[in-house]
Amino acid sequence: MGLYLKKGNWFIDYRVNGRRKREKVGPSKTLAETVLKKRKIEIAENKYLDIRREHKVKFEELAQMYLDLHAKPNKKSCHSDDDLIKTLGKHFAGKYLYEITPMAVEQFKADRAKEVSPATVNRALACLKCMFNKAIEWGKANDNPVKKVKLFKENNKRLRYLEKEEIVKLLANCRGYLRPIVIVALNTGMRKGEILSLKWHDIDFRHSIIYLLNTKNGEKREIPINEQVRTALIKVRKHPESPYIFCNKDGNPFGDIKKTWLTALNKSGILKFRFHDLRHTFASHLVMSGVDLNTVRELMGHKSLEMTLRYSHLSPDHKKRAVDILGRRMDTIWTP
Repeated sequence: MGLYLKKGNWFIDYRVNGRRKREKVGPSKTLAETVLKKRKIEIAENKYLDIRREHKVKFEELAQMYLDLHAKPNKKSCHSDDDLIKTLGKHFAGKYLYEITPMAVEQFKADRAKEVSPATVNRALACLKCMFNKAIEWGKANDNPVKKVKLFKENNKRLRYLEKEEIVKLLANCRGYLRPIVIVALNTGMRKGEILSLKWHDIDFRHSIIYLLNTKNGEKREIPINEQVRTALIKVRKHPESPYIFCNKDGNPFGDIKKTWLTALNKSGILKFRFHDLRHTFASHLVMSGVDLNTVRELMGHKSLEMTLRYSHLSPDHKKRAVDILGRRMDTIWTP
């Protein structure tokens, strides 16, 4: 703890629960000394402002507030947050918010990295960071300890897609409601959540368009459908009391198709393949069929071409086609 002068003003410098605090007092050194003594007494008596404000809020209390007030009302992926919070709770349950320091978060990061991939650890840290941001907004915390913790570097180059023969095998082993869901994914590049939340009024069969109002990036999308998708959707039996296309007997949209999906994969002999990889399959086959990258970007709903460039290597002659086009144009201008 100490005092220092900066640009004509006195500041006090001290630590609370391992956190460094600095306060601007003013031009009076005497006043600064008085304030510093007061802070020492508050800390010694456990009456410091931060402790008084935060000591009644534990991690699990914030977790419930976060789910009820933020995740469930505003996020489609609230079930993912619920799972992440359960994981975080194994490490932080019972702790007051002021006890969750950057060092404690670093410890969680290190421990969790021994069990799962860097990307999975990062998802948990991102959730915890968002929780603390909300806690600050709601007056339940003063600092966000996660801001001082660096995320792991991730390898986002993973690109798994199905070959034609694998697509045939997979569709042959998709039973019941899973088959039309997979057909839609393969032919539109839609995400699983987007497909499972589809309602009949989202489909314009006359103009062969699916209208997506709520997407991951928050932008509306119009997705053209081919004959395979049209036929698959028409064959889906409508629930008399539900607006959802893919729903259970109670009319509620399917929340999880993991069991039937894994069964189909196992029967098809397809390994290390996620449902999201159907989206990669859609984009990969478009590129391999000669569709330009910007069109693929629009169909995928990517905000930037950079995200779509990961598929460019699948079209080995795309650069040659580009210079050939230029060559034909140059021929009309100048002949050597």
